[in-house]
Amino acid sequence: MTGSLILFLGFISAFVVVFLATPSLIKVAKLKHLVDEPKEHRKMHGWSIPTIGGIVIFGSVIFSYSLWFPEKYNHIPHMLTNFKALTACLIILFFVGIKDDIIGTAPAKKLIAHFVVGFILVIMADIRIYDMHGIFGVYQKLDLWQSYLLSFFVYIVIINAVNLIDGLDGLAAGIGLLASVAFGFIFYYSGNVPLSLLAFVLSGSLLGFLIFNFSPARIFMGDSGSLLIGLVLCVLAINSISEDYSNSPDWLSLLNKPVLAMSILVYPLIDTIRVFSLRVIRGKSPLVADKNHIHHHLSRRGLGHIGSDLLLYLYTLFIVSSQVILQLYFEVQHPTIVFLVQLFISISIMLLVFILIKAKEKKLEN
Repeated sequence: MTGSLILFLGFISAFVVVFLATPSLIKVAKLKHLVDEPKEHRKMHGWSIPTIGGIVIFGSVIFSYSLWFPEKYNHIPHMLTNFKALTACLIILFFVGIKDDIIGTAPAKKLIAHFVVGFILVIMADIRIYDMHGIFGVYQKLDLWQSYLLSFFVYIVIINAVNLIDGLDGLAAGIGLLASVAFGFIFYYSGNVPLSLLAFVLSGSLLGFLIFNFSPARIFMGDSGSLLIGLVLCVLAINSISEDYSNSPDWLSLLNKPVLAMSILVYPLIDTIRVFSLRVIRGKSPLVADKNHIHHHLSRRGLGHIGSDLLLYLYTLFIVSSQVILQLYFEVQHPTIVFLVQLFISISIMLLVFILIKAKEKKLEN
């Protein structure tokens, strides 16, 4: 079986599982009252909606990834170890998330789960960042403990960033879909079919889920879904930075991999940095939830769920495209310059969006 066929079958099977299973899950969730009530001030919906959509995402990813896992690609380093470690971590975070969705989970228990998952991924499975690819002048390999600490930090940031953008109908699923497709093609062109399969399995699952989660949502993914998506995207991002691109096309080998990974995950990262910074500046705990996220502001200013989603989808596509164009067509290759320019573009575009929206509001008032 060819690599392309494996990827296609993985994508389709994940999509079909979610598409067929979600209606039944919605019925069961409503029957058992496993729903989110619009009581808290930060809720963005006005009716009860099932919160356990992560069950179908988890089931479809585990099923499709296990079913089509390509054993013949055993020449790829740590392939089987990564598979076992990822499966174990998915199970841990799924149960932590589903408990939180139904009855709540103490922050201390969540923290313990993250440390366990981080230990399995970074230390046991050796899924970690080995070097900075020249960013800030760091060209040499990181020391072992530097690599461990940086990789664990990246894991915590990504998994929480994805969790935090799950605040509008279809936002986390849509951003996750775009990111997983991007990573899927990166690993396909690098020849790493197992990781490409993981990415396309997730994208198939999220495409199926978006049918029921796009505004007006009939079901939410909950923490059981967002934690799973964050974990998979973290594994894909770290591996994309450490991947061997010696057999990949020239255009892919020329791209700075940390900057490419950050561009793919740009919205979750930008939003998380912004909201955490504002909370700290205002003397609040960065872990206390609020409605101060970028997507909340966009929705309140007239774009609604659909308009905000589409704008942030386009924002992600634009940032990734600009990063590729910057390096390949303008031949900007210095790692630090690429990183800083990309950071400037990412922040400037978001500020421009808010300026235009504010100008439109003033025009309507006059």
